[in-house]
Amino acid sequence: MATETLTIGKALNTGLRRALENDPKVVIMGEDVGKLGGVFRITDGLQKDFGDQRVIDTPLAESGIIGTAIGLAIRGYRPVCEIQFDGFVYPAYDQIVSQVAKMHYRSRGKLRIPMVIRIPFGGGIGAVEHHSESPEAYFSHTAGLKVVSCANPQDAYVMIQQAIASDDPIIFLEPKRRYWEKGPVELDAPLADAYPLHASRVVRPGTDVTLLAYGPMVRTCLDAASAAAEDGRELEVIDLRTISPLDLGVAYESVRRTGRAVVVHEAPSNVGLGAEIAARITEECFYSLESPVLRVTGFDTPYPAARVEEEYLPDLDRVLDAVDRTFGW
Repeated sequence: MATETLTIGKALNTGLRRALENDPKVVIMGEDVGKLGGVFRITDGLQKDFGDQRVIDTPLAESGIIGTAIGLAIRGYRPVCEIQFDGFVYPAYDQIVSQVAKMHYRSRGKLRIPMVIRIPFGGGIGAVEHHSESPEAYFSHTAGLKVVSCANPQDAYVMIQQAIASDDPIIFLEPKRRYWEKGPVELDAPLADAYPLHASRVVRPGTDVTLLAYGPMVRTCLDAASAAAEDGRELEVIDLRTISPLDLGVAYESVRRTGRAVVVHEAPSNVGLGAEIAARITEECFYSLESPVLRVTGFDTPYPAARVEEEYLPDLDRVLDAVDRTFGW
């Protein structure tokens, strides 16, 4: 089986290429996705190889991009829309929550909207205002949408193809500051045999505390687990992968063994995914918990200027501090 070492960005590019090759109804559309190959070069070379009718440079109008994709999806195409930066998605928010999310329900199941909305999300790249956001809670709260996030090259390659093949509308969150991180990718593995799209996974086993994260924070949690191991603590790290629907069966099993849980995400804590996850773990694992479920998140402020974003983002020290606090009860 062919295995190559790819960055997350290149793995996404390769997955998109496979989807275009395998289904002539797949089209990619977005700002600068064609000739430029996207600001992060995720679509690099695709317009050259598949033409400007399938890899389409659109006007700078997010609402127009999504609205056009809805029509294409109704007519049997599988549009993949790129939102150039996370903070640019809000002009399209009305189309996404009022049309994309509701069309299947409104039509009593007669219409499917098989479209993917790719959003580079999160901070850590020193960008300016509106270029570093974590909008996942908005979409996770919306019935009719599915929301997923990859955290490594293998998942990036497989999950983008699974999302495109799905008949449901999917918000596909890509951790932009991890685009250049490398890892092994099995290029020839059959998609039918791949790990399910809407399923969480243990990425590091442990016995003392359960860390739950998705997207860019998975690497942070793995680094924290490595550091904790030097002090004799074994932290179990779970990559949630699917944000809506949440798959917490693996988390419940883990917490029943460890008795402690810490949820980590970049988005602010107020009404964030961490609160929902903590509530569900408490409901299901109450008698196994040795301490409250803790959260390590961004702060309840607008995303700060680039020069101080490292003070805002959860880091290894904040995760390890939360781990220490779980042992103080």
